Amino acid sequence: MKVMQVLFLAVLIVPFIEIYLLLQVGGIIGALPTIFLVVFTAALGSWLLKQQGFATLQRFQTSLAQGEIPAYEMIEGPIIVLGGILLLTPGFMTDIIGFACLIPQLRKRIARYVLENHIIQAVSGFQQTTTTAHNVLEGEFHKEE
Repeated sequence: MKVMQVLFLAVLIVPFIEIYLLLQVGGIIGALPTIFLVVFTAALGSWLLKQQGFATLQRFQTSLAQGEIPAYEMIEGPIIVLGGILLLTPGFMTDIIGFACLIPQLRKRIARYVLENHIIQAVSGFQQTTTTAHNVLEGEFHKEE
C-alpha cells in the first residue's frame, strides 16, 4: 500500500474509532467525566510537549556545541510535535499514541527504530539519485567588481 493510501484510510477510520471509544467511555463513567478526561489529557499533553520540547532542544544545542551530530534529537523533534498534535486531538486512541510519543523512553525507542532501519537510508538514497540528474551543468563563478 502506498503512503497516501494509508494516510487516507487513517483519516477516515481514526475519527470513527475515536467517536466509538468516547461513546463507550461516556456510557461507563458519564458524559461530564469523559469531557473532563479529554480536556485534562489535552492540558497534560500541552505541558508535556513544552517540557519535552525544551529538553530535546537543549540536548540538540549541547550536541552541536560539542561538535557531535544530534541525530536522535533530529528524529525526536518531529516525534514530539506529532505527539503534541495527537494529544490536542480529542479522543483516547490519539491520546495513547500521543503520550507514547512524549514519554522519553518510548520516544527514544521510536527514534532508534527510525535510525537503525532503512527509513533514513531510503530518504538519503532518494536525495542522492535526484542530485545526480543528467541535466547538470558545471562551471565556475567569478564575481566582478
